[in-house]
This record gives sequence, C-alpha cells and structure tokens, in this order.
Amino acid sequence: VASYLHSNPGMREQLFLNTKIRKFGTPGGSPEEAAKKARDQIDEDLAVLGVDSVDMLMLRDDPERRVMQAQWKVLEDALAEGKTRSVGLVNYCQGSLDAILETCTIKPSVNYIMAHVGMGRDLKGLKSYSEKRGIKIFSYGQTGELPESVPREILESPLLGRIGKAHGGRTAGEVALRWVLQNGMGASVRPTSDFGKCSDGESCGVGIRRQVECLGWTLTKGEMAELDAMTSPDDNPTLFSSSGCPGAYGT
Repeated sequence: VASYLHSNPGMREQLFLNTKIRKFGTPGGSPEEAAKKARDQIDEDLAVLGVDSVDMLMLRDDPERRVMQAQWKVLEDALAEGKTRSVGLVNYCQGSLDAILETCTIKPSVNYIMAHVGMGRDLKGLKSYSEKRGIKIFSYGQTGELPESVPREILESPLLGRIGKAHGGRTAGEVALRWVLQNGMGASVRPTSDFGKCSDGESCGVGIRRQVECLGWTLTKGEMAELDAMTSPDDNPTLFSSSGCPGAYGT
C-alpha cells in the first residue's frame, strides 16, 4: 500500500486506509508502556505510508483491561489530533468491549469479528450486544477461517450450492457473503477463497467482481431462514482474540 501511494500520490482520496495497532504482547507490561507503543506505531505507520492521516485506526484486544483502556485513549487522542477519521476494534468479545466502554470518551465505530453461516444471526449474542451500544459489526471470514475443514464445509454445502444455483449460478462463497450483508453487517473480503493467493494471475479480478455483484441481488426470506437455521460450522466470532476472551484460538 505504501509503495502504491508513493507511486500514485493523487490516489489517496480514492482509498480507505485502515491500520491496526499490533498486540502489546508483553505479559505484565505496564499500561503506560502499552500506550507508548501504540502512539509510536501510529506515527511510524503514517510516516511509512507518507500520509498525514488514515481513515480508521483499529485496536486489537489484550488480556489486560488496563492495557486496552490505555491504548484506546491513544486512539482517541489520534482522532482528536486529526491522525484518523474513525476508531474501531478487532476481535473484541463482550468482556473486552466492556473494558473499553468503561473508560472511553469516544465509542468504537466498529467491532471487526468473524461471521459466517452456521454461527447464527446474532453471532452468539455479540452482534446485538455491540449494536445496542452503537458499535457496528464489520466482519471477516464469511467462508470460515481455521481449521481448513470449516471453509470446506461452507464452500461444499449442498444448501448454499442449491441457493446459488437458484440465483443464476452464484457460488457458495457468494451466497455466504450475501447472507452476511443481509444480516446488516459490513464485510471485508478476500478476492478468492484460497485466502487471496490469486496464483493464476486472473482469479483476483474475477473474485472481486463477483463479490461486488453481491450488492446487486437478494436472498429470499425463505432462503435467509434456511441459512439462519444452520448450526454448523459453529464458530467463535472472536476466535482470534487474546486469552482474556473465551474460546480464543490456541488457548
């Protein structure tokens, strides 16, 4: 991204720049140290990108409440200083959200979490919990993440395949994305189901076009009900959170 911006400085306004604060990752470290690391990273990222501000800064979670609170204050300061237009969170479970809301003066715009069919419309209650507090869900992993059996189950689902066929040959991945969008969630997407590797040189462009086309068609109420009722693959929406959240990957 930095290389593209340096080569095409006139394109800055055509891009939505989003940077994420790295996990603090220092057990027993102080909130003050965590805040300094976040502050330093923001300035470093802006310098590398060659811009004065980004469109959103996002904070990853941490097992320590005071660390999250201290780093969130840094994001609030960055917003006030014009270094970002908005602030959000990455993989925040209910407990982590509560830590931010306990001390924040500016609420997060979004909570970036995993969402796919099989998890239910409310993502184990986290969607409604966030939205009732004015925090929108921005999703990733519409066809699953890890282990590899999860994306395989979604992409090979007879139900998603049947629904896609009824809509002019849409893929299971497109149906999965459309379900997320119709559930009122934003979505970040990879251009291909192989994590965007685009090994053949053309699949990225094709994948992006097909996903953009998902904005132009609609699942029926009956199809939505069938997809809502799926109970597998059942995943944790904050699978990649820190150990402070239940069911975190690797804990």
